[in-house]
Amino acid sequence: MSMSEMLRLHYAPDNASLCVRLALQELGMTYETVLVDRRLRAHKSGAFLAMNPKGLIPVLETPHGPMFETAAIIIWLADRERALLPSAPARMYAMQWMMWLANTLHPTLRTLFYPEQYADGDIDPTYRMAKIRLQQHLDVLEAAQTADWLESSQATAQGCYLAPMLRWSKLYGGGPDWFDLGQWPRLKAFAQRTEIRDAARTVALAEGLGPTPFSSPSPCNPPEGSAL
Repeated sequence: MSMSEMLRLHYAPDNASLCVRLALQELGMTYETVLVDRRLRAHKSGAFLAMNPKGLIPVLETPHGPMFETAAIIIWLADRERALLPSAPARMYAMQWMMWLANTLHPTLRTLFYPEQYADGDIDPTYRMAKIRLQQHLDVLEAAQTADWLESSQATAQGCYLAPMLRWSKLYGGGPDWFDLGQWPRLKAFAQRTEIRDAARTVALAEGLGPTPFSSPSPCNPPEGSAL
């Protein structure tokens, strides 16, 4: 791969870029990482906003220009490499769950982590409802018959997106004891299978996520940058 074809992932440790990094590793792709220092609000800098006007991480620089939106990046990578997503007719369910993760689960997590951005005044009702919705969403996924990818021995685009969100639900949603992934045995088994894969271990080491980053996560201790 020439320098003009190099993929560059603008990331911060334990941010949404983690989902993309996991997909890149699972695909065995060559890429560079560019730290976005959240402590310096680098994601709100002019240079970053020129790539993503929303000022959100991640951005993936591609030979065709920069991409943002986590789900879109993962789908683009999967299509490019013809992996992580099945062909038709199973693809319709894979895409259904990718959109659900992007439009339902991920926004609920953002509301839980940043309630002040979604409330007019008192944040407590917004925060409480986000906690309830999160658990309802996981109930849906636990029981979904069309989510057989949760039992797959192969990596999937949906799995790359979901695994970090299970981690964040525990760590950043409401204190150390508020959330027990064991309430959802299917999801916990998925998390355990995912975190022992070589790609997940590589990413966990690179970002300081600990030995059980998805099933029983510990706070991020990255070698560079900050998760917050």
